[in-house]
Amino acid sequence: MESCDLSRVVIGRVMHRRRLPVENRFVYSVFFLLINLDGLERHGSWLFGINRWRPLAFHYKDYGDGRDPCHWVGERLAEAGIHDCTGGLWLQTFPRIFGYLFNPVSFWYCRRVDGRIGAVVAEVNNTFGERHCYVLQPRADGSFAGIESEKRLYVSPFFPVSGGYKFHIRIDRDAPRVQIDYYDKGKLQLNTAIWGRSQPLNNRTLLATLLKQPLLTLGVIVRIHWQALRLWLKGVSLTTRSSSSMEETAK
Repeated sequence: MESCDLSRVVIGRVMHRRRLPVENRFVYSVFFLLINLDGLERHGSWLFGINRWRPLAFHYKDYGDGRDPCHWVGERLAEAGIHDCTGGLWLQTFPRIFGYLFNPVSFWYCRRVDGRIGAVVAEVNNTFGERHCYVLQPRADGSFAGIESEKRLYVSPFFPVSGGYKFHIRIDRDAPRVQIDYYDKGKLQLNTAIWGRSQPLNNRTLLATLLKQPLLTLGVIVRIHWQALRLWLKGVSLTTRSSSSMEETAK
């Protein structure tokens, strides 16, 4: 189980810190998966399903356009002019739990044949069923530190679809970490991060994790609305979801 090609379950935390116009910070315990799409079927069991119902599951239909994600991600890379990521595909994501899933953001790690990560596709979902993908390319030194991308999707009713993100991604299967900083009008508005320590993905680790957090994915959507209520009570004004945002998402 020490092979670097084996999928992982990551026990960690998620953090949000809103900076303007009021301070609001929270940290929650979570777990997520790092799935190697090569040999994915080997992980199917009574506990973890691949395109079938199980207490924990991974379904193609939850990502991209519902097809085999290797093809869908390949098309997104080709659209961005990236053609050298043919060495395999990894996914960082929350699993379905007892049939329910809401994934605010998933990350597709695209490997070159030499094993290095040549691109990351950040697949962002909002609570209106819309999604947008940000294709990120590494710096000259191979790192994903401070990779900038313009914001294109309405995510929060408290932020407009303007400004942009800076992605800071630590490529480490043992201790992955992703931080996303949101800027608008030259000011840092929001810090978000998800990180943790990983273990081999098997029935033992999955069952232990599920017993500790059986309502993780339901809790994600509940906490989103709870934090929205807190911001509203603090007097933060709402931003209307515009038709231009919806049209952009559909493209």
